[in-house]
Amino acid sequence: MTGRDSLSSAASSVRGADFLFLLSIASISRTRRSVSRRREKETSSSRLPRTRPAPQRRPSTASPASPTYGHSERCSACELSEKMTPGARIVVWFAVLGCAQAVTLEVKDGNSTCIKAELSASFSIRYNTTNGTTTARVPLPDSAAVDRGRSSCGTGSSSPWLVVEFGRGHALALSFSTNGSLYSVANLTLQYNLSDTTMFPEANSSAVVTVVSASVGIGAVVNTTYRCMTPTTFTAGGTNVTFSDVRLEAYMPGNDLSPTESVCAADGASTTAPPTTPTTTAATSTTAAPPPAPPAAPERGTYSVKNRNGTVCLLAQMGLQLNVSYSSQNKTIQDIVNVNPNVTTSSGSCEANRAVLVLSQEGNTTLRFIFTLNSTSNKYHLSGIRLQANWSDMTAPFSASNTSLDYLRSTLGRSYMCNAEQTLDVLSNFSLNTFRLQVQPFGVTSNQFATAEECQMDQDQMLIPIIVGAALAGLVLIVLIAYLIGKRRSHAGYQTI
Repeated sequence: MTGRDSLSSAASSVRGADFLFLLSIASISRTRRSVSRRREKETSSSRLPRTRPAPQRRPSTASPASPTYGHSERCSACELSEKMTPGARIVVWFAVLGCAQAVTLEVKDGNSTCIKAELSASFSIRYNTTNGTTTARVPLPDSAAVDRGRSSCGTGSSSPWLVVEFGRGHALALSFSTNGSLYSVANLTLQYNLSDTTMFPEANSSAVVTVVSASVGIGAVVNTTYRCMTPTTFTAGGTNVTFSDVRLEAYMPGNDLSPTESVCAADGASTTAPPTTPTTTAATSTTAAPPPAPPAAPERGTYSVKNRNGTVCLLAQMGLQLNVSYSSQNKTIQDIVNVNPNVTTSSGSCEANRAVLVLSQEGNTTLRFIFTLNSTSNKYHLSGIRLQANWSDMTAPFSASNTSLDYLRSTLGRSYMCNAEQTLDVLSNFSLNTFRLQVQPFGVTSNQFATAEECQMDQDQMLIPIIVGAALAGLVLIVLIAYLIGKRRSHAGYQTI
């Protein structure tokens, strides 16, 4: 069952009138709450003597080492969802997506803030139910809180961690690293508890699942704030995590986010250049560079992976072209780069149901392919692609990964072949073009490709000349028949005379 089917099934369990009633309650409740606050404020103000100054807010008694976090009131629809059936909760979750607000999270060491983040996040998690599979889509609630025990500013041997707890046993964690001039998110970890029936109705497991993404491409110059307002989705173990309205900084010199910003490529908006002196900030604008002219078709390379016995277990021949958008000197660069097989090495691993091909070029580009075999249907496909690049003109190292792909599908014991150019979309800022491709990740024998299953584009290209030839043959046949009929009528006329 797909996520869309699951949503339709859940929506059918709640009548349309009930759903509209819930939305009305949420809207009315927010309106009443706002009016009530305004009246209370006016009433309390009228009771105070005009000559008395307003009372001063008492200083917080919280421990200085305690991480702080922002939150806002829960909307009424969120509270109502806890009292509803599992099917109805799914519908209400979508109703309250608009109630989710950005949260502010801080990690402190004593009185000093080392990590601060303002962000919104949502999660798309696929899980098994008694009737198949479905997808849970939930936002990071405004009640999310920093986990004091697991968050840290890091020491000489350990990395800084921002760990956020929410719901019933769920957590989102970001670890950071730096090379002295740049800092970045080194790992994104999501932990979710399948026993939470509010988030995972009808789940057939109660396990606590942890998924990790090694790199998510979030990075900035030290002493600047990373900013990315555009929704950006990262994949970790088949789970999608979407961030938006992000402003964060690690390795902070002060307690507030730096006014100097490093803007992500997706925003494509104005950014502030690093200051030339500690007290001067100059503004520049980020502009998108025109797309480059496509280079010539890449050279075809032969790549292989050997198992522990030294036998080839994966074989590939293909020309590869990287289509990447990245930030460079306050510009968004759209670059098309050919993979040169003469300076590229291959490695990887082969398992019963999983094969990995890793291509490394000149120490600054690594391209990883992940193939998955379905042992039930004996079909395999390309399920994941990951690119890591650190080119000389990049503002920060580039990383893009997607492990929820479905390309190059073929049958076990056969190879997949596509001579036509294919474009494999990975993420919004990265796609891969393939040329004259043939690959076999499973069942390679004698270092040779097995019989190939051709892609649809190749079949279409073969079909066109066949159709044209058949049409021409049909036309010739029609002309010949017409000629014979005309000749026969002419001969019959002579006989009559």
